Amino acid sequence: MLLTLKKYTILGFGLLLTLNVACAQQNSKKHSNAALAPHYLDSLKSKLKVKWPKNHTINLVFHGHSVPTGYTTGGVLDRLNAYPYRTLKKVNDFYPYSVVNTITTSIGGEQAEQGAKRFKEEVLNHKPDVLFIDYGLNDRSIGLERAKVAWEKMIQHALAYGTKVILLTPTPDLKENIASEDTPLAKHSEQIRALAKKYNVGLVDSYALFKALAEIQPLKGYMSQNNHINQKGHQFVADAIFEYFRL
Repeated sequence: MLLTLKKYTILGFGLLLTLNVACAQQNSKKHSNAALAPHYLDSLKSKLKVKWPKNHTINLVFHGHSVPTGYTTGGVLDRLNAYPYRTLKKVNDFYPYSVVNTITTSIGGEQAEQGAKRFKEEVLNHKPDVLFIDYGLNDRSIGLERAKVAWEKMIQHALAYGTKVILLTPTPDLKENIASEDTPLAKHSEQIRALAKKYNVGLVDSYALFKALAEIQPLKGYMSQNNHINQKGHQFVADAIFEYFRL
């Protein structure tokens, strides 16, 4: 990706993301949040550095819809290039003594209410050390109020179980104007940010990141179809997730 490089910072609740992208400095202020938790995964990072025979398996569980599942276009999947597995690759390379599993419990076409119904039996049964939730795109079909109830149910169950939780705002849909604050995706993104703040959990603000990116280049190069990111888009999300795992 050829860009004129400047320091561009986006702050999501629980995360400081620093990206080398060309963008006006004032845009970063729009996404700032003073309540940061850059050490959210410190206890996990300590475990990732432990060498054999004292190390043990760490489970990263990704729950959501078609995007973390790896759907591209025309029903074709590219799972190993989706952001859950790209995240695994980055974590494995950074912590070469670690034993890390990426587990996807996501289902294409599903929204948060459906994901919440099977949460205990099909998500917590994998004993997640970190749980990622990504339902924003499909939650447009059920609306903000119903989505909020479902997200809160999953967050509460996960926290009671003892896992770390990281919420993801949605990746783009080219049929919506990402520059607007009045679209369904913009409103769902704001609700997800509020939930991260309410429950003091992690946030990867994919929507804000892609919105900033759209100011300097077309998002089409990051999409396999209007509502599915391509390999480049998945890497963009994986890079954002990995900021939690840096020392």
